Amino acid sequence: MIIHQFYDTGLAHASYAVIRNGSMIVIDPARDPQPYYDFATLQLADIVGVIETHPHADFVSSHLEIHQATGATIYVSKLVGAEYPHNTFDDGDVIQLSDIKLTSINTPGHSPDSICILVEDETGKQTAIFTGDTLFVGDVGRPDLRESAGNITAQKEDLAKQMYHSTRQKLMKLPHDVTVYPAHGPGSLCGKNMSPDLSSTIGREIRENYALQLMDELQFVELLTADQPFAPRYFGYDVELNKQGADSFETNILAVPRVDHRTFKEGVVIIDTRQAAQFKQGHIAGAINLQDGGKFETWLGSIINPDEQFYLMATDAESLEKVIRKTAKIGYEKNILSAQIVPEGLTTATSPAFDLTAFEANPENYTLIDARNWTEINSGKAFDHALTIPLPELRERLDEIPTDKAIVVHCAAGYRSAAGSSIVAAKITNVPVYDMGEVVTEYLQSH
Repeated sequence: MIIHQFYDTGLAHASYAVIRNGSMIVIDPARDPQPYYDFATLQLADIVGVIETHPHADFVSSHLEIHQATGATIYVSKLVGAEYPHNTFDDGDVIQLSDIKLTSINTPGHSPDSICILVEDETGKQTAIFTGDTLFVGDVGRPDLRESAGNITAQKEDLAKQMYHSTRQKLMKLPHDVTVYPAHGPGSLCGKNMSPDLSSTIGREIRENYALQLMDELQFVELLTADQPFAPRYFGYDVELNKQGADSFETNILAVPRVDHRTFKEGVVIIDTRQAAQFKQGHIAGAINLQDGGKFETWLGSIINPDEQFYLMATDAESLEKVIRKTAKIGYEKNILSAQIVPEGLTTATSPAFDLTAFEANPENYTLIDARNWTEINSGKAFDHALTIPLPELRERLDEIPTDKAIVVHCAAGYRSAAGSSIVAAKITNVPVYDMGEVVTEYLQSH
C-alpha cells in the first residue's frame, strides 16, 4: 500500500493518494487535478475513486473534474446533498481497494456532513485515518463555518457539541498507533492551533492535542468556539461550489480574458500583485496592492466578494499566469474582468515613504490603523491609540477613519499594511497615507 501526501503551502491544504495493486483513490483533491494524474502515471495506477471528507470552505476541489476525466467514482456523505454523480459513503460503508479497506466514519463537528476514512491493510490491521477537517495535528476543525452555508446548516455551539462526541466516541477509541492524516496544516484558517507537523498518531493527539484533553462538554464548547480566526468572504461560496462540483480547472484558466486595458471601468477594483516597493514607486490610482506571496489566495478571498469583478495585474507574463492559477484555487477565476501586465505610462500614482523618526517625534500628528486580525488585536494592541480595523473589514469601514491628519497603517510584519494602506489611499486623498510596513517589527522590538 502506498499513501502519498500532496501539500499546498499557500492554502495549507493536504490531499492524498492511496494506491494498492494498481488502483488509486484520491482524498480531498485540490483544484488542479494534474498532480494526481501525474502520480497515477508514475505509479502505473488507475484512479478509481475520489473521496470528499466534506464540502470544503477554503479551496475548490477537483473531484467532479477527476470523475469526468477518469470515470472514478466520487464518494461523499449523503448529508452533503451533493449535486454531482456520487456514491454515498457514511458510517460503516466500505470501499474495497484490492485487498485493503477504506471505511467511512461520520464525524460531525467541523461540518454536519464531515467524515473520516479509516484504512485497514491487507492483514486487517487499522493503520491510518484520513481526518479531513475533523482532527488536525494539535487541533480540531473550527465549528463556525456552516451557520449559513451548505446543505445542512448548524450553529457553532451545536457543531462544537458534535465535535466533542465525534472525537471522544469515535476517533479517540481507535488504536493509538493509527496514523492521522489531516486535510490542513499550520496557517490554515480551518483551525486555530495547528502543529507544524503534517501527520501524527491517535496516541500522540490524545496526549498532546489541547482539544482532546479531559474536560466536559460545556468546557469543550466554550474552548472550541473562542478565539477562532476570521472567516474570509469566499468560504461560504466555496462550500456551495464544492457541493455542486466545479468546472474544469484548465478550461476556466484559458477562459480568463487577457486584455491590455488602458482605461478601466468605474467602480471595478484593480488588484496589483507586484511587491510593495515596486507598487509604491508607481501604480494606477486606486489600485489595491495585494502582493503575490504565500497567502495571496486567502487575502484575495478576504477583501473581494465572491460576486465581485476585478482587474488582475502582475509585473510580467509568467507572474500573471501564476496569480491567475492561484485565483482559480478559490474559485474566483470567473471574477477576473481581465488579467494583464501592469501598463506602462498609467502608473502615475505613488505612495509616500514612511518616516519612523518623524512618527516617533510627533505621534499625535498621525491617525494609526491596526489592520491585524481580531485574535491578534485581542491579545494586545501594539499602539494604544490605534483604530482597530482588520484588513478584511477595511473596505467597508473607511468612513470611520478621520481625515484631518496623516494616516499610518500597520500590521504584524508588513503584508497586510501594504494592502491596507493602498485601500485607504484609494478613497482618502486629502491627507498622506503611509504604510508602516516591515518597520513595525523593529519598532516593537525597540519599545
